[in-house]
Amino acid sequence: MGVAAAIEYDAELMLRVKEGDGASFGILLEKYRGPVIHFLYRMVQDSGVSEELAQEVFLRVYRSRSSYEPTAKFTTWLFRIATHLALNWLRDAKHEKSQDRLDDDPEGGGTRDVADRRPSVEQSLLDAVKLEEVRRAVAGLPEKQRAAVLMHKYEEMEYVQIAKVLACSESAVKSLLFRAYETLRVRLAHLG
Repeated sequence: MGVAAAIEYDAELMLRVKEGDGASFGILLEKYRGPVIHFLYRMVQDSGVSEELAQEVFLRVYRSRSSYEPTAKFTTWLFRIATHLALNWLRDAKHEKSQDRLDDDPEGGGTRDVADRRPSVEQSLLDAVKLEEVRRAVAGLPEKQRAAVLMHKYEEMEYVQIAKVLACSESAVKSLLFRAYETLRVRLAHLG
């Protein structure tokens, strides 16, 4: 019952925030800031923007405190706000940002820091390249498919929760995920 207790605890904290308890908001912020930034980064592929969007997510959570009702999991509500902001940013930035990102990307790769304790430098580089390819393949998915995959694989959310976040049916989520995983399977087939 650990998961249920955690869910109730988050909702309880948010209800305390609704009553004006700033410390409870601090606890929620501390607990979810990292996961929200991580999710947003995977959505928008820009660390500065993901930090800004995360601030906006928690600002909206705080502003909405008076109307909060624990009808869904707190995380469902939180990720619905985050997904909405990420999709809006992607739509607004698509035409102006995509060229900048293409220009910047070839240089940065995250493969330069190779740990000494690994079996070999070559293996570490190969692993880093594979991770980068997976990251790029996920980033190349259509926005809703990407959001569904990130919530399913990285946030370990269930279909029902993803459906609530994306405001669609469970069967639509299954369809999104099926298409996304099929695309990823084809794009990453060469990795074995």
